[in-house]
Amino acid sequence: MKTRRVERCRAARRAIASVLALTIAVGFYAAATPAKASTTKVQYAPRTTGELDCNGYSPVQTSVKHSMLCTDIRGFANVDNANNWNSRFYDNGIYIGHDEPDMTFLSSAAGSGNDVTWTETIGKDPAAPPTTTDPGGDVTHYFELTPAPWFSMAICDGDSYPQLPCTAESDSNAPTSRFPGAGSAFMEMQLYPPGMPPFVDSTSCDDTHWCAALTIDSLECTAEFAQCNNDCEEPVNFAFIQTNGVPAGPPSPQLSDVETETPNAETLLMNPGDKIKVHMYDAPVPGGHGATAFKVVLDDLTTGQSGFMQASAANGFANTSITNCAGTPYNFQPEYSTASATNIVPWAALRTNVSTEFETGHFEGCTSLSKPGHLNIGGVIDTFYKKCHGVYEKAGGSEGPETSDALCYPAGDTHNGLAQAPGDLLTGCEDNYYQNGDLDFDGQPYYPDWPTGAKPTSTWAGSFVESPPASGGSQYSRFFFQTDIALSESTCTASGAGCTVPPNGPGHFYPYWSELGTSSTCKIEFGNVNSGTGVNAFGQDGEYGTDQQAALGYPEFIGAVMNNTCPASSAPHSHAT
Repeated sequence: MKTRRVERCRAARRAIASVLALTIAVGFYAAATPAKASTTKVQYAPRTTGELDCNGYSPVQTSVKHSMLCTDIRGFANVDNANNWNSRFYDNGIYIGHDEPDMTFLSSAAGSGNDVTWTETIGKDPAAPPTTTDPGGDVTHYFELTPAPWFSMAICDGDSYPQLPCTAESDSNAPTSRFPGAGSAFMEMQLYPPGMPPFVDSTSCDDTHWCAALTIDSLECTAEFAQCNNDCEEPVNFAFIQTNGVPAGPPSPQLSDVETETPNAETLLMNPGDKIKVHMYDAPVPGGHGATAFKVVLDDLTTGQSGFMQASAANGFANTSITNCAGTPYNFQPEYSTASATNIVPWAALRTNVSTEFETGHFEGCTSLSKPGHLNIGGVIDTFYKKCHGVYEKAGGSEGPETSDALCYPAGDTHNGLAQAPGDLLTGCEDNYYQNGDLDFDGQPYYPDWPTGAKPTSTWAGSFVESPPASGGSQYSRFFFQTDIALSESTCTASGAGCTVPPNGPGHFYPYWSELGTSSTCKIEFGNVNSGTGVNAFGQDGEYGTDQQAALGYPEFIGAVMNNTCPASSAPHSHAT
């Protein structure tokens, strides 16, 4: 989707900003009182740097991390205001979009929406270093394919869209035809691949390890985006998974700083090929006098190490006021009881609660770079570049809807000391600074450079191998596939024309989910796995189904709901660590 600054919206946004100082209207629910974030009177005033807007467009605060991975936001048909146009969301007049191929799991069992365990083996990269000479046949590492595989869960936040009270772990929060839904946030437990450090202004914690973080995105808008606070539209709480459970720096949108986004000695590091277990649930807050908050426990079953993080007020997590962007210490909790199909985050493009996903479309390999720029990272001046040169750019032709390729870095770059030597493994661009993603679809993720099996080849990485999720020792009964790629296609129209999977790029490829089943076990892989004993690729990219724009009001590809026939022995038992 082409970046647009909608001139006719600017006056409306200025008017909205003044109205927000006085009152908040929530459509026909204007009489409802937003839920209070906490009984405490402590508030965090926003600093000049932080994460008030995950997309980086806050006019009052500079983002700590300039390539944050945000939750994609839906659009509304036949709604034309300062924040919504052509069925798409605009942040401060700028279109934002992401590419998120997703596998969502469904269950009507109590607890399935708030207590989930995932078990998976992390994919390995090829032994050879990555190359950028042969699109579709290059040696390709994970940092080129995905900046963050993640697991999701809907989270209660009465001070998030649509600014209505939220009752934790209750299906009554779900949106209906007459109710816009309770105030909701979107939790992503993200994993970050090695190869392009430092994390604070790139992708990786280091060159050899995977790391992980608990992230929670909220949205400071009212129903159908009638009003949004431009200063803090998509605030994000962020904290690495730590061996001691203590955030590396302040997690809240108001106070987060360079330490927040910089791994320290307690950050859990995992090796490629390690088998891990991730348990996500509502847990007692230590010393909280009965209070509970969402918690992630990550066990590395290969090394025996463990890490955890709890989204609690005691740990510095905070929700955000739509009126003035101030933060209030907050115990975030799971939103729903079950993982039913209607239990979604009402403002998110992906219609999901419990899902596994591989964020993609954020990297393009280059042979050289030009047009330098500079970032001030806590007083360290880091040079980046805005223009990529090489065979991927040539294959894609003109830049099309993109305004820049930034952030781009040369191979070996140590970012003025922010990254340890040898620095970045490849010359390339994240395509995430001036727009959110590779909008002309000419980078490695849109070529068949993805894993073809669990073991790495001389050219391609080995796939992640996941067990189906479990809740209370039971697996989920159904699942479906979806992707929001059409929201990022400049050719995609309200009629459905130009909305395609794969997107219109030179690689003509889109990664997909596969299931490997036997009489006693069942595993999930992602990439380009379509052959072998017991492999079901679900029609490859056809698994994402059809564009549901006519029904949803925005372009979203959703496949058919299928029964989960995986043997019960494949589902690992959940526990309350």
